[in-house]
Amino acid sequence: MKKEKDVLIIGGGPIGIACALECQKNNLDYVVLEKGALVNSLYNYPLNMTFFSTSEKLEIGGIPFISNNPKPHRDEALEYYRRVAKSFELNIHLYEKVLSVEKKDDFFHIESNKNQYAAKNIIIATGFYDIPNLLNVPGEQLPKVSHYFKEAHPYVMQKTMVVGASNSAVDAALEIWQKGGDVTMIVRGPNIGERVKYWVKPNIENRIEEGSIKAYFNAEIKEIRESEVIISTPEGDITIPNDFVIALTGYQPNLEFLRNIGISLSEDGKYLPQYNPESMESNVEGVYLAGVICGGMETHKWFIENSRIHAAMIASDIVKKG
Repeated sequence: MKKEKDVLIIGGGPIGIACALECQKNNLDYVVLEKGALVNSLYNYPLNMTFFSTSEKLEIGGIPFISNNPKPHRDEALEYYRRVAKSFELNIHLYEKVLSVEKKDDFFHIESNKNQYAAKNIIIATGFYDIPNLLNVPGEQLPKVSHYFKEAHPYVMQKTMVVGASNSAVDAALEIWQKGGDVTMIVRGPNIGERVKYWVKPNIENRIEEGSIKAYFNAEIKEIRESEVIISTPEGDITIPNDFVIALTGYQPNLEFLRNIGISLSEDGKYLPQYNPESMESNVEGVYLAGVICGGMETHKWFIENSRIHAAMIASDIVKKG
């Protein structure tokens, strides 16, 4: 027996929770399906991660987020969103993955790994943290290669190569170095990324300048081997002894999932999904987009702080349509 809903929300991150709050506020019968833990992406962030934004900008539903720090930490954010979900008794099903979505007549029919649903509307708030951008080089499949960084301890007293120059790569390089790891950074461009947190950027640049952290700019990995890595530099190929590679080269949304539902994507390499910016409804009637998924491959375009408004926009449009 399929469970019929006014709204089915795919994704239980901060924006998915914000959408659930708005549905609840507007007396819409909804359910949230999240394939992992609550706010799964945040849970998988590094243990010591500090947000760029203040706590006020991470608030959803007008519910205060009180932090002990000027910039909240990962554990504070987990506690905040957990408290919101529990306090409002939101209807969230965790560890339930959506397998397929098909529209028949006036309902979307959704099959998950645990159940079947029918919903008049769908909100996709799936983020982008699950599919890493691969290096596509020989040896990337070796056990010593990871596209995520959790904490520095496994890399203590090891030769670790960090690929990338974004916030995640810089944070990982600094933390591993501080814990006694031998860190080498591989940066495709000529310098550390411009969007790196302003209070961190001078630190990494000073560590590189003094030689505490080695860095190769305008460089790329050519091949990964069991005990070494070959990199391509403007001066030619270099072989570097290595124990671990952490490739923090960014992530991408599940574009194939959007295509299968029928959402049109731009063909300029950005793969921007088509939607109405006033209602957040996609080109598929009844399917709405919320959060970072709206930016396609431009994953730096939408954050919690500038996309939390999507929830109220979507709920208002659904209520208006009746």
